[in-house]
Amino acid sequence: MKKLMHLFVLIFLVACQSNGIVLKTRNVKTLDTDFSKGRLGLEHSITLEDLEKFHGHMCDGLVVGYQALSEVFKLLYPNEPVDRTNTRIVSKSSPCLTDAAIYLTGGRYQFNTFYVFEGIQGLFVVQRIDTEKTVMVTMNQGVKPKEIDRLGSLAVKGELNSCQLDELKSMEDDFSEFLLKTNPAENFKVSELSDFQWKPVLKNDFIKTDILNKYSPLCDH
Repeated sequence: MKKLMHLFVLIFLVACQSNGIVLKTRNVKTLDTDFSKGRLGLEHSITLEDLEKFHGHMCDGLVVGYQALSEVFKLLYPNEPVDRTNTRIVSKSSPCLTDAAIYLTGGRYQFNTFYVFEGIQGLFVVQRIDTEKTVMVTMNQGVKPKEIDRLGSLAVKGELNSCQLDELKSMEDDFSEFLLKTNPAENFKVSELSDFQWKPVLKNDFIKTDILNKYSPLCDH
């Protein structure tokens, strides 16, 4: 499945280029220190494919996290790379969203720059530490097909058979394709928060939903 999704992304990228379609997912420019005790100044350019390698597979949630945070960075770091030594983030518990949060911002719980809290209204709350400017990003209503969430909930409960899981994956792949070729600004809203208080929550019993069906047999038709 992972190879098929990766092949889909590559084919989609080539098809878009050949048909003149401009993909709306841009690389994320980041700023880090240059060694274990080093100075700030090392720049990287992170792609969606880089995030896929960190996460383990490509999926719609990963595209959502990547594009949502790309919109956030426009406000927190306009016309400059994202300083991963100067950013902290609160994320929903989704495996896809949390991996996007950690990888793109450099946030870690043990360094007081990352935690998970289902009580936030958006996908992420992100703060630039030096200015304390804080924003929340949400997905606009109607962007994501409701059927994906409905079937996803059933999959978490183990109530989808193998063929139904394949149908869900196909729907998520279609949603990923939609996101990749539309402007993220049309799908996500970034709002500044004036009264946000950083209150880390330590909780380690969230369900890692992307591995619950790992032993499901292949669909036989």
